[in-house]
Order: sequence, then C-alpha cells, then structure tokens
Amino acid sequence: MKLPDRLANVVDDFLAAPPELRTELLLEYSERLPGLPAELSGPEGRDRFEQVEECQTPFFLATDIHDGDVALYFDCPPQAPTTRGFAGILHTGLDGATPEEILAVPADFHHGMGLAEVISPLRMRGMDAILFRLKRQVAARAALED
Repeated sequence: MKLPDRLANVVDDFLAAPPELRTELLLEYSERLPGLPAELSGPEGRDRFEQVEECQTPFFLATDIHDGDVALYFDCPPQAPTTRGFAGILHTGLDGATPEEILAVPADFHHGMGLAEVISPLRMRGMDAILFRLKRQVAARAALED
C-alpha cells in the first residue's frame, strides 16, 4: 500500500518497535497531539466538530482545506491516551496532506502496525471509525472546493 511519506514513516516506526514498546510509542503520539487553535476551542468553534460515536471516550474531529492542503483538528481528553495516540498518529502523518492523499489511505492501514497485539479489538474499531469519518469529512470539503 502506498501511504503519504510522513504516515509511512509512522507505520515503519511501529513496525520496527517490539510489541512491548508499541504501547509506549502510542502514548508518545498522544503527547504530540497539538491543542486546538483558539478559534475552534470556543463555543462557535465546537459546532465545526463531528463526534465519533463509536469511540468509547468523547472524541471529536474537524477538517479544513487551505490552499489545497488539509488541516486536521482532534479533540480528545487526556484521560484517553490510546485514542489520543491514534489521533496523534493521524495528525503527524496526514496534517498538511492533500485531500487526494488522505482519501487514498487504505481504511485498514493501521491494522498492519502491530497495534492489535497491544490494544483491544474495541479500540481498533474506534480507530476504524475515526479514519472513516475523517475521510468522509475530507471528501465533503474537497467537493465544496471544486
């Protein structure tokens, strides 16, 4: 599968890590997730977010397209490090990518990262839902840009 270079590097990092260190690596990505910009953290900005209902924890995402590149925004509580870690992976690997690059990411790319060895199937399904909704938002925004 062809992934955007930054996302491919993240996947390679996980594959190179022994299973006992993958959870720690996931937690590192949770800490890398940037906070929300001021214009999205207020009440008016909250309307732009979509909740991913399939996640066990409150998880919200929003996307924008600026000059042909996608900006990703995730809101997830610090008490949900696994989910935040996946958001951190997506942010690191896809923020600033083109809509075409994001839409071409296989829906199950994260299944090949060895995460199923360290997190529950329920968490994996949450990750599936996050990527699905992210791609759906990007597709809708890209259609508005045309």
